[in-house]
Amino acid sequence: MSTADSAAHAGTPLQPATTAVVAGRPAPTPDAPLNTPVVFASTFIGGGELEYGRFGNPTWTALEDAIGALEGGDALVYASGLAAANALIATLPVGAKVVAPNHAYLGSLTQLDEAQERGQLTRVYVDISDTDAVLAELDGASLLWIESPTNPALEVADLPTLIAAAHAQGVLTVVDNTFATPILQRPLEVGADVVLHSATKFLSGHSDAVLGTLIVRDAELHARLVNRRTILGATPGPMEVYLVLRGLRTLALRVERASQNAAELVARMSGHPALAELRYPGFGAIVAPVFPDAATAERFVAAAQLARFATSLGGVETTLERRRRWAGEVATIPEGLVRISVGIEHIDDLAADLLQALDAAAEA
Repeated sequence: MSTADSAAHAGTPLQPATTAVVAGRPAPTPDAPLNTPVVFASTFIGGGELEYGRFGNPTWTALEDAIGALEGGDALVYASGLAAANALIATLPVGAKVVAPNHAYLGSLTQLDEAQERGQLTRVYVDISDTDAVLAELDGASLLWIESPTNPALEVADLPTLIAAAHAQGVLTVVDNTFATPILQRPLEVGADVVLHSATKFLSGHSDAVLGTLIVRDAELHARLVNRRTILGATPGPMEVYLVLRGLRTLALRVERASQNAAELVARMSGHPALAELRYPGFGAIVAPVFPDAATAERFVAAAQLARFATSLGGVETTLERRRRWAGEVATIPEGLVRISVGIEHIDDLAADLLQALDAAAEA
């Protein structure tokens, strides 16, 4: 039993910031390690529950305990966020109808598109922030796929309303919680069936590990997902798991600082003449300035010096990119939209860098 579990069983619920620090650690017995060791083993002595590295690993268990405690369910870790998404899609019956956001993580949309091309499912795309439009498509659906805030458009869904309506029609709900993290939003608490994370991003927080996770409460669904992970071989390496677990310890501090920085950046950048629009959902660490055209956006990205041009997000460092530089990005994302993942640098340094980049972008 982890330290977090012990406290909960003692009648003292822990705050998420504390859970991130204490969950998934070894029992506090004399001479026990404070951190869970990394177990590098592909094969285990027979007769137990592990047997083989594709079935489980003690390092996986530690991270699954910690993420599960944070989200309020039972977690499974996968080789990547897309491996986790694929495992969930693989549990759907042939011909399933999936209602999903028209703006979401490109890899997730690509998987749904390819599954439809194979004849596995039918996907219907909606504006996830338009509650009535989503509700109108739930009839006959097997799965409602929610991402909130969306990547990279930063639309926000009405989670309680959508999830309640989906359940009333027997529709399974999954919420990609990568942008919000369990520090800011816990979808299982408002009835979601599955929570998905690209743990590569904020959960890890250091841009040094690729990992995904699903968190559920239903035991039967959990067993099916374990089976799909085992059969598909979508298992993570123990070192990547360890790195994510180590990064998770500072999740609350990183999210707090990055969110404060993002809010302040929005205040300082608002109204700049280079901008056509400045998107910010009101929480979290992702900001999306929209420029009048691709060329202006590219000048902004090129002029940034402290913020780094990179495609991923959720690390301690600020990164940014023009999203439509990717050929597969949805055409309704503006050509001039730049996704900024705000890091934990000092706000004055970060603001100075991005403001001078805005000035450079405005120069024709």
